[in-house]
Amino acid sequence: MLQLNAYDRALLQGEHGVGSRMAMQIITRMGEVYNAGHLMSIEAAHIDSSLYMGESTLEFAERLVAMDAHVVVPSTLNVSGVDEHNWQDWDVPREWAEKAHRQMTAYLAMGCVPTWTCAPYQTEHRPRFGQQIAWGESNAIAFANSVIGARTERYPDLLDICAAITGRVPAVGLHLEENRRGQIHMPLRGIPQKLQEHDGLYPVLGHLVGQVAMDRIPVLSGFEIEPSEDQLKAFGAAAASSGTVGLFHIVGITPEAPTLEAALHGGPPEDLVEITRERLKRAREELSTSDGERVDMVVLGSPHFSLAEFGQLAPLLEGQKKAPDVEFLITSSRAMAALAQRAGFLDVLIEFGGRITLDTCILTTPMLPASVHILMTNSAKYAYYAPGMLNTEVVYGSLEDCVRSAIEGFVVRDERPWKP
Repeated sequence: MLQLNAYDRALLQGEHGVGSRMAMQIITRMGEVYNAGHLMSIEAAHIDSSLYMGESTLEFAERLVAMDAHVVVPSTLNVSGVDEHNWQDWDVPREWAEKAHRQMTAYLAMGCVPTWTCAPYQTEHRPRFGQQIAWGESNAIAFANSVIGARTERYPDLLDICAAITGRVPAVGLHLEENRRGQIHMPLRGIPQKLQEHDGLYPVLGHLVGQVAMDRIPVLSGFEIEPSEDQLKAFGAAAASSGTVGLFHIVGITPEAPTLEAALHGGPPEDLVEITRERLKRAREELSTSDGERVDMVVLGSPHFSLAEFGQLAPLLEGQKKAPDVEFLITSSRAMAALAQRAGFLDVLIEFGGRITLDTCILTTPMLPASVHILMTNSAKYAYYAPGMLNTEVVYGSLEDCVRSAIEGFVVRDERPWKP
């Protein structure tokens, strides 16, 4: 039976307002569904509910505002349903844009922080190791739990804002130490250091790990290098897409896995699956649904492009021009774009013929013209979701592959890193 403290009961009795009462009613009901013994406090939230997905999500947000609901912990906002300043450059219906903007306004009225990004961990609002938080958005959840060592369950839309309004969540799942034990050991076998250093590996590796682990906690070992933060970002996003990985451990790299024994909490793994070059090659092939040379659009930035990624991209674009019949698009946040502009990276992108969309992404706003049938991307998340959500074909390649393909006007992929 769910035990409530005095603050919980006060929220349920409406002593903190009707909006807080409704949010607490949802939290306690979900606590019962999760079979939680009690609730626990959080220190921060990341709200995926900011994304307009139809009348119900807008109505829920505006009802909370009408009830004078406000967040009680710092609460960042995930991508929105529209690039509010540049949506007219694309095929976004006006009605969609207006309703998506209303939903954005509602979450701001509740006191949320307008980060508008799926990578809040790359902002000043990054959580701390061990901090209890309530985050939505699958890649953000995986990164916060795994790379930072903060603690969050997988919060779905609408429940995340209720957690932010009450500051309380069911004490279950990945919030609890005993549930953070690695379950499946996935050692790298015969993966050379050169391939481990290659950016193109990490989306593919994440795709494979997600398929195998599903909702279990994978423990990877055998790394000869320390992956960059953006490589870990790409890995976690892929694993959370092909599977439902909310936490992963990499021995000697992520904070809760100084050793294999520590990652497994001193016990044996439930399963052992080796990661071989052959498995990775098959996973890479699965990320492409088009086997032709044509490409209509190159799209980068899922999760949102970071300043480091802009810096990595700029030299590849310098002095080059994209092919006239290929769109070249980056999705990022307004804050990261401002930093990239200050560094001169956006000027290089515009000179190349590329474009940028802010605060949203192609998966969450109806922006793509009908002429786009084949996407090329370095994101396993885009590659995984685009065929079903956008009804497009997709080609996966490294960042360098994507740039070269945009220049040549057809698919170009360097196979050398994947060969023995």
